Amino acid sequence: MTRRGETKPVTDSPVRENREQDTDNRLHPWLAVSDLTTGYADVQILWGVSLTLEKGKLTTLLGSNGVGKTTLLRAVMGLLRPWAGRVTFLGRDLTRNSPHSRAKLGMVLVPEGRQLFTEMTVLENLELGAFSKRAHAHYRENLEKVFAMFPRLAERRHQKVSSLSGGEQQMLAVSRGLMAQPKILLIDELSLGLSPIMALNLFESLTRLKEAGLTMLLVEQNVAMALAVSDYAYVLAHGKIWLHGDPRQLLKNDDIRQTYLGL
Repeated sequence: MTRRGETKPVTDSPVRENREQDTDNRLHPWLAVSDLTTGYADVQILWGVSLTLEKGKLTTLLGSNGVGKTTLLRAVMGLLRPWAGRVTFLGRDLTRNSPHSRAKLGMVLVPEGRQLFTEMTVLENLELGAFSKRAHAHYRENLEKVFAMFPRLAERRHQKVSSLSGGEQQMLAVSRGLMAQPKILLIDELSLGLSPIMALNLFESLTRLKEAGLTMLLVEQNVAMALAVSDYAYVLAHGKIWLHGDPRQLLKNDDIRQTYLGL
């Protein structure tokens, strides 16, 4: 972490739409982050970060605690103003757009810590996910889909969220995001604090969502499981992209294996 204005740290780098929208898809990445620099007050966290998301692909962002993964998601969603760089969606510059305008376009964040309304019921939380006009039009359809994906939520639809287990609450957090009819789903720490079996269930749900064509960016510390389900991966270190590429190739990288897998 370096204060704004100080010397930049140096690290060694090992390495269904209409016809007009379909044309845009071929010309532009679904989402592009270009040379993004930002931080908090005068403390710089990110140093020229660039990444792209392709339509219908699951991209994973890996990194140790405190390297800026959540900061990057906040900047992408407009919750943190970039100091430099751009965020574009299908070629449209959203860098200065408000969070609610990005949500209206279909960018949805499942935040770390879930941030659910625990004294409300499961169903009420899902209804809040479908608050926007575009999402409300698909409310019944999406409700059926999330209940089919997570039957436990259907069984507990009238229970208060505070009565759910941690894994069930994470299912609800993901489902609330899906109720918003996302074009891009950003997920911050999917498996944090969950049992291995519950984490596995949630990663299986990501695979099903990917097969259905949903574009996702996953921030995750369970490296092996995240790389197993991803189409592409980035590794963030010291506030900048250190490695990126095919997940299977990254798993063969000695630095990745030693640092994140303990091998």
